[in-house]
Amino acid sequence: MGHEKPVEPFSDLHVEDGKVRAVLLHDPTVEGLDMAIYMDASGSMKEEYTYTRPRRSFLEWLQDAPLKEESNQVEPQVRWMLEYLATKDRNGLLRVAYWACGASGRDVQVLGEYKGTEVKQHKFPGPQRLGNHTYLEPALRDYVSYLKEQVGQGARRGCAVIVTDGRLNDAEEVKKFSKKVAKDIASGKLPRLNFVLVGVGDNIDEEQLEDIAHEEFPGVGHLWCHRIAQEITQVAELVAVLVDENMTVAAGGTIYGDRGQVLKTYEGRLPAVLEFDVPEGTNSFTLEVNGQRFTQPLPTGDDHHDEDEDEDHH
Repeated sequence: MGHEKPVEPFSDLHVEDGKVRAVLLHDPTVEGLDMAIYMDASGSMKEEYTYTRPRRSFLEWLQDAPLKEESNQVEPQVRWMLEYLATKDRNGLLRVAYWACGASGRDVQVLGEYKGTEVKQHKFPGPQRLGNHTYLEPALRDYVSYLKEQVGQGARRGCAVIVTDGRLNDAEEVKKFSKKVAKDIASGKLPRLNFVLVGVGDNIDEEQLEDIAHEEFPGVGHLWCHRIAQEITQVAELVAVLVDENMTVAAGGTIYGDRGQVLKTYEGRLPAVLEFDVPEGTNSFTLEVNGQRFTQPLPTGDDHHDEDEDEDHH
């Protein structure tokens, strides 16, 4: 058994009897991706943000089990998304905000940049004030100006996930702003970016969402993709699928040994955990993705010896 310090894009490496298990820190096909989550905070979301304590079952009541922690319907979904999307993000920090809040429904309440690895500590009780209307364009403006700032710190691509449960009051403004964003991407003023829109429940105007999402722009293609979830509990899973479909550039990847031989080929999407066998005496392997190569050294026989000695000392 041996451990070697993992190099980017790997976060963990384990080698035993010629079997390698390498965990990807982030998806190397989406280098420099900066992600954000915008949650609808219009009045119709009131019930979803309300905290309730799950009822104890009869058995739990008989056993006098401790009361379960209070939760709302949004919190577990946002936590799940944060944890997953952080594996795609360049620094594991995601901008999280409420949109369509305040009296006008045009306010954006930014919660900050949240670490995907600390999701259990993040609470999502809803905005200071739920909105009376559902205006999306201010949230898009917020994300675009945020992304411009991040470009100076290494962002090369953007993706904002937007969750809504109602009909937009500013669909035309959203389309107009999308056209401007596409023009700025085509001229190089903005990095490539995508908006992932998930509608929840029965009050969604699917025709409206399709109208926004289907537009193609010269030199850019589609900016938007969308899906409808019946329940808020389906949102996180839908988002994961949409982000994978739209953000993974490469169709799989190839693992090479240190003599240039192919050890494993991944068709389609690259998984987060890579498992493969290496011949005895292999000192490193190389992952090739999308024309980029990442070489990871492997522990040598000496490392094994040192590790055994360390274990004897403990």
